[in-house]
Order: sequence, then C-alpha cells, then structure tokens
Amino acid sequence: MRILYQKHKFALTLIVILGLLALNYNLIQKNLNHDFFGIFGSILLFIFGSRKTNCKVQYFLVPIILICQFISYRLHTQSLHFLSIILFLCLLYYYFTQKFSYIAFICLLLFSTLFNKFSEHLTTEIKQSLCQLVYHSLKNWMAIDKIEGVNFYINHARITIDTACMGLSMFKTGLLTAAFILTLEEQKQKKYFSPFLIFGFSVVVVVLNIVSNYFRIIALLVLHCTQANTLHHSIGLMCFVLYQVLPMLLIIRFFRPKTIFESARKARFNVVSLGFTFSILIATSYEIKKEQKSDLLLNLNPKYPIAQGNWVTPEVYKMQTKQQLIYIKTPSHKPLICWTGSGYAIIESEEIVLENQKIWSVKMEKNNIRYQSLWWYESGEQKYSSFLEIMCIKLLYNQPVRLINITKQLD
Repeated sequence: MRILYQKHKFALTLIVILGLLALNYNLIQKNLNHDFFGIFGSILLFIFGSRKTNCKVQYFLVPIILICQFISYRLHTQSLHFLSIILFLCLLYYYFTQKFSYIAFICLLLFSTLFNKFSEHLTTEIKQSLCQLVYHSLKNWMAIDKIEGVNFYINHARITIDTACMGLSMFKTGLLTAAFILTLEEQKQKKYFSPFLIFGFSVVVVVLNIVSNYFRIIALLVLHCTQANTLHHSIGLMCFVLYQVLPMLLIIRFFRPKTIFESARKARFNVVSLGFTFSILIATSYEIKKEQKSDLLLNLNPKYPIAQGNWVTPEVYKMQTKQQLIYIKTPSHKPLICWTGSGYAIIESEEIVLENQKIWSVKMEKNNIRYQSLWWYESGEQKYSSFLEIMCIKLLYNQPVRLINITKQLD
C-alpha cells in the first residue's frame, strides 16, 4: 500500500483536492464573491513567495485547521470552513515542496471571517474618532458649526461622511500591498524577514492607513464631496497611494531582511495526519450542508409582541407596533451593515449600559427623519454587546442566541 501511494501520490492528491472542491463548490463560490481579489492575491503570493523552510509547519497548521473545523461544525460557520480548505491546500503545498510563506499565511488570515468581524466591530469607532480629530483640526479654518458622530454641520448644512465605507475600506488592501512589497524585497535581497520585522512593518502599515483616512476625510470636506461618486472614490484612491503606498516604498528601505535563504531538509511528514485532517474536512463539509434551525424564538421573553410579527426570512423575524419596530435576527446580521445598505445615514453609534448590561445605541437618519435604535446580542435573559462573546456561548453551551434590534422614530 505504501509503495502504491508513493508511486501515485500526485494523482491521489489531485483527486483529493478536486473532490474537496467539488463537495464545497457553492460555499467556495460564495466566499470568492466577497473577497476574490484578496484571496486570489494571497494564494499567488503563497505560491510565488514561499521559501524553503526547516520549520515543521504542520505542527501549527494542522491544529489551526482542526480548531477552525470544530468551530465550523458547531456553528455552521461557512467562511471559517472555507479558510480551513485554503489552509489545507497550503499544507499540501508544503508537503510536496517544503516551502511556506508566513507573509502570505497572514494575508489568508486577513481575508478570513475572523478579521472581517474584528474589522466590522472597530472601524465604526475608529471612523468617529477620526472625524472628531478632523473637526478639531479644521474648526479654526472652516466654518464648522458642530459635529455629531460622522456628521459635520458647515454653515448650517449637514455633511455626512458615509459610514457604509467605514473609512477603512483600504485597510486590507494596504496590508496585502505591504505583503507583496515584503515578498519582492525578500526575492530581491535573497534573504528573508524575521517575524519581528514583519510584525513591525504591519504596525507601520496600520498607522499609515489611519493617517490616510484622516487626510481623506479632510479632502472630502474641503471639496464638499461626500456622496459616492467618481470624485469620491478617486480621492480615496489618491490618498491610498500618497499616504500608504509611497510611504511604504520609502520605509521598507529601513527594514532589511537579514536571514539568508536556507536549503530545507526533507521533512518527515506524517501522512496519517493529512488523512485525518482531510476526513475532518469532509465530515464538516457534509454537516454544513444540513439545514440549521435558528431557534430564534425559543425561550424568548414574553414581553416581545410575537403575535404581531412575521418571518421576513428564515433568519429574520419582524414585529411592528405603533411606537417601535423590533427585529429578531441571527447574530451574523449586524444592524450597521443592514441600515447603511438600506440608505440610512448613521449619525452616532456608541456602547451604553442599560439595566447593568452593555448594549449598542445608534442614532440614524433617512429622508430627514431621525431614528434611535438599540441593539444587542441575547442568550436567555442576558444581553451582550460583543459578537465574539455571544459566539463563544453558542460554541461552548450550544444555547440559542439571537440579535435584538429595537428602533423608534425621534420627535
């Protein structure tokens, strides 16, 4: 059997890959639609930027895949399962070539659902802080009456810095560009960067991104261009080039790779671990295909007028009274994204304490009508403001979790 495997291992591996991709075709297509260029660029970076290494990559890559698969199996997290498939392909590539790219590996994590959730949580707060900084920078130079969240009032007219783009839309693009710059520098110098230097350069890129968005907001206000049009996007692209790409090309000169390329020894790779990891991927692939019951209304507090509601989708239950509109959703439906997608302008978003529990309070506007919306994650009677926290509860205890969103019109 061993001799047969050694003789036909390339053909067998190709069959394994094609079978895994075919089984997850719909899932792969869905995830590629979201971040195709980022994922495709990271894969190209992995192939062309990988280097020979004596580090036993399987010792950390296999546990990461298994942890992701455990979470995906319990929570039916399709994007995390997609990440596991990509990492498994990286593991196979390392098995045959003994090559690995830590820079591309970070990029693959960057375009995963974990970073997306982290980014969604922080970008709104960073955007509001940047707007406050811009206000204090320009209030003595422009006739800015006041600021509310991301709304500037200039000569009694409101100018909104749209939160749909979150102000950090070039964040992942900047880090991916930095990864290509680091890889090209490694190939040029025939040496590679230490993990410390890679981390340090990533910190610099994050700072440059914030600086870029600071000047981007200033440019949008000065040019009175806050609507999503060609000029709006051109300003964003110009700031990205001026304040991120060009500074990166200058700063990379101070980050010199020092470690010489090494000729890797033939790694002793346990094929059983590959087979076990593949079997877990197959089992999770079949589990994710099953229809999952959301149990949104299970053990729901009777104060909610369920009788006055109806199912909008299997993941959204809507209740409407004269005073307020109530949505009960699965936790993945973050209200900020749904509102901006429906044309609402977010004025202010902040975390508040209600009945000794943290929730989110949002002020927004549409058609010159203002609304206040309170939302939180809920399990049983307990409220939570953190997506990661509520997902940990679902993961560990398998309890029904939901997102509650209550919106009312302001006078």
